[in-house]
Amino acid sequence: MNPQIKELVHECTRASDGERVGFGEVVAKLIDGGIERYHADLVRSEKTYYLPNGEAETVPNDAIGMTPAREFSAQGVAAAVKDVQSGTIKYKAFCERVMAAGCVGYLVSMAGRRVVYYGRTGDSHVEWFPGAK
Repeated sequence: MNPQIKELVHECTRASDGERVGFGEVVAKLIDGGIERYHADLVRSEKTYYLPNGEAETVPNDAIGMTPAREFSAQGVAAAVKDVQSGTIKYKAFCERVMAAGCVGYLVSMAGRRVVYYGRTGDSHVEWFPGAK
């Protein structure tokens, strides 16, 4: 991964953690940079960004400081997504809410225009990008 793209993914991670940008802006920047998808591991506090050719960069992000619930609640995740999209909550509160709903990580697919949230047992919930479906 070239240095400019590495800087882009590090800056997107910092901007998200600092709650300076929203999800839509991050996705637009990543698409412009050629990123195909990224994985957020909420337990390990890191994101891995992937180019279509398989190159990847793993970036540490701010720890949430909690343990995800054992049971996965798709409804809890969906409610947190709705609240962050409406601006009712910011990114850190969103992460806390999805972890309280049993989410341990999520995969954002720019190519597929969706986010897959998943729990400890592989239970999952899919959220389409606004206007994607």
